[in-house]
Amino acid sequence: MQTFRFDPCRLPPEAEALRGEVRAFLSDALTDIPPVVRAQTWSGYDPEFSKKLGAKGWIGMTWPKKYGGHERNALERYVMLEEMLAAGAPVGAHWIGDRQSGQLLLRFGTEEQRQMILPKAAKGELLFCIGMSEPDSGSDLAATRTKAEKTDGGWIVNGTKLWTSNAHNAHYMIALFRTNFDPDNKHAGLTQFLVDLTTPGITIRPIKDLTGNAHFNEVVFEDVFVPDNMMVGSEGNGWTQVTAELAYERSGPERYLSSFLLLTELIRELGRTGDTSADAEIGRLVAHLVTLRQMSVSIAGLLEAGENPIQEASVVKDLGALYEQELPVKAHELAGVEPMVGTGSDYAQVLGFLTQASVSFSLRGGTREILRGIIARGLGLR
Repeated sequence: MQTFRFDPCRLPPEAEALRGEVRAFLSDALTDIPPVVRAQTWSGYDPEFSKKLGAKGWIGMTWPKKYGGHERNALERYVMLEEMLAAGAPVGAHWIGDRQSGQLLLRFGTEEQRQMILPKAAKGELLFCIGMSEPDSGSDLAATRTKAEKTDGGWIVNGTKLWTSNAHNAHYMIALFRTNFDPDNKHAGLTQFLVDLTTPGITIRPIKDLTGNAHFNEVVFEDVFVPDNMMVGSEGNGWTQVTAELAYERSGPERYLSSFLLLTELIRELGRTGDTSADAEIGRLVAHLVTLRQMSVSIAGLLEAGENPIQEASVVKDLGALYEQELPVKAHELAGVEPMVGTGSDYAQVLGFLTQASVSFSLRGGTREILRGIIARGLGLR
């Protein structure tokens, strides 16, 4: 039976040196942003803030300089991101492009696509979304039904993508379409495309979540023409490309820091009241957080080494979502403060937001059932 690989990974000196620079920037940039807004972390949307990060060289940090990147290592990027999320910086606008779409184009895109897209993305001026999930199939990508059919000079696309984060604000979608159907091999016949979201025939409808925010979308394609030169990688290789991309999506610090601001607010709230009865439970929560961080850093080390740890990334994503969803429950029990929306103390409002938002944390980036299927398959159990 195969086992998981979580090798110890020590952050290099240049990464730790960067940490101080990022903290100094954030202490000034986030001064006037209240905790309940910062609690949105990587779903927080602020294009002007993204442009500031682009000017600092903190988007596309690992990309080649000829494409607008900065040729720093993945562990430096990890530290920058860790600080951003812990402070509650609004990184949602450039998030997808920096985390995975840029990496995908570097690995599978054409030179024309890289030259056209990456320099603007590194400046925070060009924003991405990902078109994977669909109605009735969720994040089971093998069940993708949106069709791209060949025509002169390109492809005609019909179908619907669902739960597409920030599609209504993005310039491009990296979309997974079915270009061929083999009932005996549903992983075959999938192809990725770079889609300009201003193309005629595309309708984007925002979907409100429990918090009242509307960053999810339904994206409908009706006879949408996508040129041949917008295919990413090779026809039919979409499954391999997508699974490589998902290791970046499922293992980063966003998988255990989405509720971090609530933990810091909880500790502040308990310190204010002088209640020490919760110390042991706080210690357990912090120890759990540190363990998840070690696992996540280990995967960052594997990615930096050019490996594809998709099973380990699935473990971090699953355990991280459990932790992030547990925190609002524990915070409510320990502090005895009711969650509030739109009113109340900073702590009550952060608790209110995360009590509502955390329900979806086990859906984004792959549902719990999908992740556990990947893990079981990797262990040879199915």
